[in-house]
Amino acid sequence: MENLTLLIEGFSNALTPQNLLFALIGVLLGTAVGVLPGIGPAMTVALLLPLTYALDVTGSLIMFAGIYYGGMYGGSTTSILLNTPGESSSVVTALEGNKMAKAGRGAQALATAAIGSFVAGTLATGALVLVAPFIVAIAIGLGAPSYFALMVFAFVAVSAVLGSSRIRGLASLFIGLTIGLVGQDLTTGQPRLMFGQPLLSGGIDVVVIAVALFAVGEALWIAAHLRHGVPPTIPVGVPWMGKEDWKRSWKPWLRGTVIGFPFGAIPAGGAEIPTFLSYVTEKRLSKHPEQFGHGAIEGVAGPEAANNASAAGTLVPLLTLGLPTTATAAVMIAAFNQYNIHPGPLLFQTEPVLVWTLIASLFIGNTLLLALNLPLAPLWAKLLRIPRPYLYAGILFFATLGAYAAGMQTFNIGILLVLGALGYMARRFGFPVLPIIVGAILGPEMERQLRRALQISAGDPAALLSEPVAVVAYTVIVLFLVVPPVIKAVRRRFGRGGPTGGLQAGGDSDGYSEDTESTVEFDAFGTQTSDGSARVIRVVRPQTERRGK
Repeated sequence: MENLTLLIEGFSNALTPQNLLFALIGVLLGTAVGVLPGIGPAMTVALLLPLTYALDVTGSLIMFAGIYYGGMYGGSTTSILLNTPGESSSVVTALEGNKMAKAGRGAQALATAAIGSFVAGTLATGALVLVAPFIVAIAIGLGAPSYFALMVFAFVAVSAVLGSSRIRGLASLFIGLTIGLVGQDLTTGQPRLMFGQPLLSGGIDVVVIAVALFAVGEALWIAAHLRHGVPPTIPVGVPWMGKEDWKRSWKPWLRGTVIGFPFGAIPAGGAEIPTFLSYVTEKRLSKHPEQFGHGAIEGVAGPEAANNASAAGTLVPLLTLGLPTTATAAVMIAAFNQYNIHPGPLLFQTEPVLVWTLIASLFIGNTLLLALNLPLAPLWAKLLRIPRPYLYAGILFFATLGAYAAGMQTFNIGILLVLGALGYMARRFGFPVLPIIVGAILGPEMERQLRRALQISAGDPAALLSEPVAVVAYTVIVLFLVVPPVIKAVRRRFGRGGPTGGLQAGGDSDGYSEDTESTVEFDAFGTQTSDGSARVIRVVRPQTERRGK
């Protein structure tokens, strides 16, 4: 009951004319930037983060919530109309959505994506309201050993589990932890990796790191892989759905929400797995399985709902534990840090009005998205025609402006260029970017918790296993690291192959097979995956489809 009262108070704050305007601006900006080809939600929020500097903390976070959901919606537009997913979680949407658009049903595809995003976002945010207080109640009783273990778990999840290569993921994590060491040691005052530069005494601004790795690095990578010419954009009118479309979509919306939210809420989340599971589920349950691969509306409704439900679920570990598990969540940490606010269980006690206003603004932003984007779909389609050189030149300009605004220091521009080059090289050699920024953000906090645990125990390392949550976290880490190689070795030993079909990214076979006649190549360049790496993504139909079964 107390939480319901706080949520109502949050709505009263979020529904003021000024805050409604901030939410509206955030939704429009997030969608306008997110709809541009090759730009995923992480890059959108990183690029637009500096625009919130001039606002008070409440207005800033409300606008940022609109940017967050707007960026998520924008990816479906490029996937459907341009066959270019802004991130790997939108690949499944492109598979069926673009086929619908080419068949003259682009309006229906956009409509089911928009309404599905609204339904899933609203239900998942409601689940956030119910789940978050319970997690906070548990987290408040956790000590330094448990927090240290949870952060190690987050590091392992985003580097050794979610990525395609464990070695590269761990190497990226090491780079991020090294960046987090820059500055003066808060305990001893010892300078670390400052190279005699006083401006580095406070460390590198997280906003600069986020903008450099996601906006600059991604823009340089995509610009280096631009294909000549612009792929044709399919024209679309105002999205609408007929009675049969509603009948075939509402169940996938609900199932996608149920599948997507838990994957986002687990501190090892990501939207690729739930979107693929939703697609497979809908294909098996559909009364029209023969339409899959040719433009089945269920193949758009379910994955889009799963994608947005997973995005809302990501806020559970972010707000309650302070753990960013996706690239977008990592950038959102920077939005809090710019006001010296640190997400975690104490946030609900120290800033209850702010937190519940933010959650209320998620409901409002989601509703605004539905009300605005259905009639504005033709306008977003026109944005896809912006020449790519102008587009990415503009991204670099605003990224530079944002880095300068972070501290009003030209020195930040130099850091931006260096880290932007690092982001480009990471993508060039297949190193995921997400572990870098997660390491840079959580590294100092992990060090603080480790020191606190060892100080309390007089240096006894056994104290790191003194709490049940820590033991469970280390057990799960061991299972994550040991079980997959064992299963792979057993399959190899007995000659059992992996799955016969699915998503293929960046040349990683992962047990999936390829057939040139049934392969849908996206006109893309490197798209941003959940682990922050950039790859050319293709969708490969299962062997059973190719055999006509």
